[in-house]
Amino acid sequence: MKYMIMIQMNPSLRKFWEDMSEADQAAGYQAHNELTGKLAASGELVASEALADVSLSKRVAVTDGVVTTTDGPFAEAKEYLAGFYLVDCENIDRAIEHAAKLPEAELGMIEVRPVLDLP
Repeated sequence: MKYMIMIQMNPSLRKFWEDMSEADQAAGYQAHNELTGKLAASGELVASEALADVSLSKRVAVTDGVVTTTDGPFAEAKEYLAGFYLVDCENIDRAIEHAAKLPEAELGMIEVRPVLDLP
């Protein structure tokens, strides 16, 4: 079954990351690289991406066939998606096992959710 491991971010965590030393940031990236390698080797990795800063996002709306966009960041967003891993695992416990290896898990910023198979 597929699971989405979502890495959340918020302004205070973003500031914490930006204030970290280059060595500490490199260690964080290394943890992600190691997990990506393990998931690829086990055949469980479907996709993994980091997302650009929320300030570069656009909200899209369609009203009466007219498309409008609103530039980010969005003041009402207290947390936002910073990246994800899409994994194909035997069960959610296995997905959680992988998610727990991410440095953001120590900060409570990881969510694991099953992916629905739509008809």
